[in-house]
Amino acid sequence: MVCSLTYSEHQKGIFIAACGVFILSFDAMLIRLAGASAWDIAFWRGWLMCATFTTLSLLARKQTVLPPNARSWQLALAVALLYGINTLLFVYSISHTSTANTVIILASSPLFSALFSSLFLKEKLKTSTLITMLITFCGVIYIFAGSLDSLHWKGDLAALILAISTGAVLTLLRRAHNFSILPVIALSGAVAGLLSSSQANPLSLPPQSYIWLGIMGIFQIPVATWLLMRAPRYLPSAEVSLFLLIETILGPIWVWFAVNEQIPERTFLGGAIILSAIALNSVLTMRQRTKPES
Repeated sequence: MVCSLTYSEHQKGIFIAACGVFILSFDAMLIRLAGASAWDIAFWRGWLMCATFTTLSLLARKQTVLPPNARSWQLALAVALLYGINTLLFVYSISHTSTANTVIILASSPLFSALFSSLFLKEKLKTSTLITMLITFCGVIYIFAGSLDSLHWKGDLAALILAISTGAVLTLLRRAHNFSILPVIALSGAVAGLLSSSQANPLSLPPQSYIWLGIMGIFQIPVATWLLMRAPRYLPSAEVSLFLLIETILGPIWVWFAVNEQIPERTFLGGAIILSAIALNSVLTMRQRTKPES
């Protein structure tokens, strides 16, 4: 019975993480289609996220559980602050470098997640997960090697900071079991909106920009964020962050379809390495969880 329950919860975590990352993979495409500055995009998507999740929290107020103690409040505020900063970092990076560079550098988040989980949560990494991280890191390096002559260092640096922060958020979420996620996401949107407000000029955009910003802030980001914040409740943080590597492949493809932003050939081969590693790790993990305990 215990094995069956564990297996079921692991499958649920894989499904939630995969759906969340698939929806998130349209993020860069929507940013390109919005055609606005990084500050304007971060402002609108932040406040729209805040409004959307505040509304959902009020509608589900009977199920909404606030942090029960000071330690839980500290955890919730830390997650909200980091995720709000992540929103700004992602938009800034996409606006100052290629989509492929941003998502490729972001793909290193499993390494930081594994490091934080090992240091602070004392989580023991499975051998299969460790091997998968090494393989995926090789795939990331292979893709990134084709863009070493890029001058977009500001966007690349923002993506690296984002990868570190994403690893930290996923690790913190492993402890977020005793309060609701919806208000935390709402607060993270307010953080992004406030941080970008001094540099934004949000009422000067062309009409079509508001359409794409609305899709981002009301549907795409809230749904993807909610799914990715729930996934660590069922999967180790390092394993959840591995699913973020799917965006490394899909993100540039959607942008190519939408605005004809070219993808380096290395992205296709490196992406095949990354996705194969993720699939193999998931299969091995599910097989291990179905084995009866001796």
